[in-house]
Amino acid sequence: MTTVPQQKTAFSLSAFLISDGPAGFLLSWVAGFVDTSAFIILFGIFTAHVTGNIALAGASFVSSDEGTTITRLLMLPTFMLTVALTSLLARYARRRKWSVFAVLLTAEAVALSVFLLIGTSLSPALLLDVQEEYILPVGMSGVVAMAIQNALMKESHGVFKSYIPTTVMTGNTTQLTIDLVKILSGKFSSHEDDKLEATEALERISRFLPVILGFAFGGLAAAIFVLVSESWWSLVFPLVIIIGLAIAAYMQHMRQSSMA
Repeated sequence: MTTVPQQKTAFSLSAFLISDGPAGFLLSWVAGFVDTSAFIILFGIFTAHVTGNIALAGASFVSSDEGTTITRLLMLPTFMLTVALTSLLARYARRRKWSVFAVLLTAEAVALSVFLLIGTSLSPALLLDVQEEYILPVGMSGVVAMAIQNALMKESHGVFKSYIPTTVMTGNTTQLTIDLVKILSGKFSSHEDDKLEATEALERISRFLPVILGFAFGGLAAAIFVLVSESWWSLVFPLVIIIGLAIAAYMQHMRQSSMA
């Protein structure tokens, strides 16, 4: 039987995992890992930074590569449809008083499992040649997984202090740079408003920095694993992380429900 101290330890660990810093770091690590893995093995397909495929589609269109252009353009409607379905799932979960964060993490775990299975099935053929008929289903399954993660960051009200994207780092890096300027300005200014802005900026950096670092470390880890193994099986790592976060989110929801 599970003792009370063990239960408290488990609940404390779950609360820590889904708090802003750890959850932001882990989710962005997953996105960085998945995006980099797909980009390397799928010959330049973005699964997390999906709008980047528009630029790549333009480049392939100029080079008269019709198949590649269509493949990259199809990633955007796939992304949008998945976000729409994820939003509907979140609304349903909210009406049923379920943990939206846990439900959407479970959906992402399922999508990552599909991505892993399709990738491991078709990637041997991709190692031999660029074949759009194989790249398309693998790429779309990856985009589905990352679209769910994009949506869950928006739909999980009350889990995070504020919305921070975990799949695209452009806006996060911009905010980090602005906040660094505010901190420096506050140090050399005698105005109270500047000092207050600096304090607020420092608090924001504490939330944005783990996300940026997580994405960078995830991309680095993916590059190392993919280059060493040349296999999709490395996607087991992000899958395990998402499953762990889902379990933690369910545990926290159970705890809060029992205390209500």
